[in-house]
Amino acid sequence: MIYREILPEQLLKPYVKCYYHFESEADTAIDDVVFPGGHMEIIFNLGTATWKTASNNIFQNTPKIELWGQITRPLPVKAAGSYNKMLGVRFYPHTAAFFMQEDIMLLNDQVNDPADMLGKSIHQLHMKLLEEENLDRQIKLVAQFLLNRLQEVKRKPLNIAMVGNIIHQMKQPDADAKIESIARQHLISSRYLHKLFLQYTGVPPKFYTKLHRFQKSLELVQQHKLSLTAIAYECGYFDQSHFIREFKSFTGVSPASYKVSPYPVTLI
Repeated sequence: MIYREILPEQLLKPYVKCYYHFESEADTAIDDVVFPGGHMEIIFNLGTATWKTASNNIFQNTPKIELWGQITRPLPVKAAGSYNKMLGVRFYPHTAAFFMQEDIMLLNDQVNDPADMLGKSIHQLHMKLLEEENLDRQIKLVAQFLLNRLQEVKRKPLNIAMVGNIIHQMKQPDADAKIESIARQHLISSRYLHKLFLQYTGVPPKFYTKLHRFQKSLELVQQHKLSLTAIAYECGYFDQSHFIREFKSFTGVSPASYKVSPYPVTLI
């Protein structure tokens, strides 16, 4: 199995967190769960494996180009086939909005064909990627598509940038997580801030407070060095029961039952 992340070129660094390449020729079925990661992604499936995601416990095939909306709860995924190859684009929490006209919240907890949001030319891009075997040239094709899309879409960059700054601010250890206080710092109302987050990230501001806390706790759980009580305290939960309840809402399992996934699809 090969998995690697590639940094974007300079012009796309403000928008794309990374590209990633996943390839496996092992004839092994994948049965995994994707946890909320705070990002949106576009995934080009370039192999012959078939991927499925579950909605209401019913698995359905995903399109060959997948547009992942914000995942707010654990989402089961499966793959079957002898050749798995994917090229992914991972955006920052707020930056997928630069490439789409519609409100991002319409995509929450869904995996869609991106043509409706990004235009039918993305299918032409997929065909070119299938014909091109060199990874560097594949990434250049994707980058050119994204740069062209930036020129086509008319968004309000100041509003989107402000949302990004607030998300970064909420990660800081000494940040005031109260939405009313954050809104006042940016000279807007808490209601307007809530609206901007839904429009440009798909989720309310408080979701990121919970997400950052969960991601820190997940890292500590994986290290197996602290007790659950100590992790709860370290990550700012009220108590251990609060930690267990919130961890389970993001993963579907308790911290004590959690097992590290061998696949690079755990967080989106």
